[in-house]
Amino acid sequence: MTGPANSSLRLTTASARRDGIALFFCALVAFASYDAFCKWMLRDHSAPMMNLTRYVSVSVIALVWLVREGDLKLWRTPCKWLLLARGLALGIVASCFMAALVHMPLAEATAIYFTAPLIMVALSPAVLGERVGRAQWAAVLAGFGGMLLIVRPGGDLPLVGTVLMMVSAVCYAAFQLLTRRLAGVVAGPVLYAWTALICLVVTGVPALATLPEVMPPAPDILLMMAGGACSGLAQLLLLAAFRRVAASTLAPLNYFQLLLAVLISTFVFQRPPDGIALAGIVLIMLSGGYLALRGRQAPPAPPASLVKPVVARPKD
Repeated sequence: MTGPANSSLRLTTASARRDGIALFFCALVAFASYDAFCKWMLRDHSAPMMNLTRYVSVSVIALVWLVREGDLKLWRTPCKWLLLARGLALGIVASCFMAALVHMPLAEATAIYFTAPLIMVALSPAVLGERVGRAQWAAVLAGFGGMLLIVRPGGDLPLVGTVLMMVSAVCYAAFQLLTRRLAGVVAGPVLYAWTALICLVVTGVPALATLPEVMPPAPDILLMMAGGACSGLAQLLLLAAFRRVAASTLAPLNYFQLLLAVLISTFVFQRPPDGIALAGIVLIMLSGGYLALRGRQAPPAPPASLVKPVVARPKD
């Protein structure tokens, strides 16, 4: 017979799950909205300036979080080289993604970017020592086949934007792998702050090199910083979601952002993907969704005492 305590626990767990999924969807909507906002603003402003204002806002959020937690001694954290590699990887992601958006339609750009989970699976045996089965390799190859449908020879996607977005996807896969290495080792506020400050430097140098010739008017700077704050708060929504729901549950939902990108590209920017590109986008979504669901069904890891430690090599 189930007692009141067990019933209350089930209700609490179900409520946390609903809240976590809702927060996750809010984060995805915020990310998709920010990407669309950037695409719109890039008509009049440079990609480096968009990135600089974004990471000024994100750094302010990081500082507030650190002050609230009472830990400003970032230099005392462990794994500094891994933190540096992680921040550099995301800085390259931001720089390449924003520059690619100048040339690429939003839907196709986002689809190429969403091959990052496939790349992460392909790299995980070498970086994390994880085993990848035949079915997973098949899903990875199918997803890459979808990308080839998008960037096929004879298509109208610009080469520069395509290459930049591919670099962005590879670096984001590296960023995710390094995040998994650092999870549970470095506190969340410290991880967030290191990444924000490194990205501020990486994206700030090219932006400052263009001043004062391309200095936007003050209202536009404030608007871009507000957009950057939206991006930074979306990261906090993700963290809040992961505190309530297992990552394996949320991972398959990530592709809702890709669906939003297709819709925004079609109805806001009047740039729908053609039939072949749309087939490639669907193939990437199905492959990534399968890998995420496969991760949910994976057997539990062996005890830590039985696992041979893997030394990560920061390559970014």
